[in-house]
Amino acid sequence: MTATRCCPLPRAEPGSSCKEILREGDKDQDGELDFEEFTRYLQERESKLLLMFHSLDKNNDGHIDVSEIQETFHSLGVYISLQQAEKILQSMDQDGSMTINWHEWRDHFLLNPLENMEEVMHYWKHSTVLDIGENLTVPDEFSVKEKKTGMWWKQLMAGAMAGAVSRTGTAPLDRLKVFMQVHASKTNSMNVLSGLREMIKEGGLTSLWRGNGINVLKIAPETAIKFMAYEQIKRLIRGPQETLRVQERFVAGSLAGATAQTIIYPMEVLKTRLALRKTGQYSGMVDCAKQILQKEGVRAFSKGYLPNMLGIIPYAGIDLAVYETLKNMWLQKYSKNTADPGVLVLLACGTASSTCGQIASYPLALVRTRMQAQASIEGAPQLSMLGLFRNILSQEGVFGLYRGIAPNFMKVIPAVSISYVVYENMKFALGVTSR
Repeated sequence: MTATRCCPLPRAEPGSSCKEILREGDKDQDGELDFEEFTRYLQERESKLLLMFHSLDKNNDGHIDVSEIQETFHSLGVYISLQQAEKILQSMDQDGSMTINWHEWRDHFLLNPLENMEEVMHYWKHSTVLDIGENLTVPDEFSVKEKKTGMWWKQLMAGAMAGAVSRTGTAPLDRLKVFMQVHASKTNSMNVLSGLREMIKEGGLTSLWRGNGINVLKIAPETAIKFMAYEQIKRLIRGPQETLRVQERFVAGSLAGATAQTIIYPMEVLKTRLALRKTGQYSGMVDCAKQILQKEGVRAFSKGYLPNMLGIIPYAGIDLAVYETLKNMWLQKYSKNTADPGVLVLLACGTASSTCGQIASYPLALVRTRMQAQASIEGAPQLSMLGLFRNILSQEGVFGLYRGIAPNFMKVIPAVSISYVVYENMKFALGVTSR
């Protein structure tokens, strides 16, 4: 049996299972599976599946029921509802008994080279990691197989490229948001169109992308630091072999986000200053950093750090909670035979949860941006975080805390869409998936 005749395989992840079966079964390394090799592979596969079946069959009655599926998920740190467990069971239950016997389990997973229950869990509960231009999201976890094969770095690279293209595509809206956060007030009733016109009038069409260069440059170090920190914090909380529960994942993700933000925060300050610069003010990123250092000192690169850190908690917490809630509601109401809601539903849940997280954390983001920009505005008082809050509320009212949120909302859907398209194409180009 050749590699091409081995594909496609039922119930297998696209592009990965056929290669994995060939790699494991091809003992003489001739690039093909003969009958004897394939038979031996199936026998070894059955032995592994039998061990996994017995680990699920807690009461040793020869059948897996809904409660045992729930219990296994809980032991791996993932809490699913009874309805979700039923849907998982129904996807394998061939005789309608609402239990899974050994033969049903074997037939379902025989040609899917999953190695352990953690990988089975990821197979059932798979979702993608997309960057939509926000920097406070909780990292997702990679499976044991992805870590062992080195596939994780390809996924990170695909995510970084998706983030770079997405941020570049929505850069005008991002710069407009910063512009409105700093310059809009009660006396300056700037809206989306007038803000865009003012920026183009001052610096031309290309000025809409000011600050985007450093915004793209910081994706790679920020992503790498966040995931490395997440892995280390996860091990401290639960141990290296365990998957985190939802609340532990939130704590680990928030701490990882805070670690990444602390290290790359000077780049955040530079991004804001470059986005707000007038034509000819700086010759580039290096010149901007030099001028800030000479005029304001090293402390200028930490302005707005406190509200930025405080914003991680409401953003990450609400984003994660709303995402899980919406996804579970959809599964319980519409999903019949699978625990995977599909790409469109995941994107919709991600967009809604990100929007809710932004609403909760936006006042802190606005105060952060104004603190970063204070020294660059002539005559602007140098206020603390609480001083800025009081000043905004007294001068502009509660609405003032949400200046610039309109372009921020406008960029979410195109950012998610661009991110997804680039992410999937990059995964294909890097060999993570096939078409």
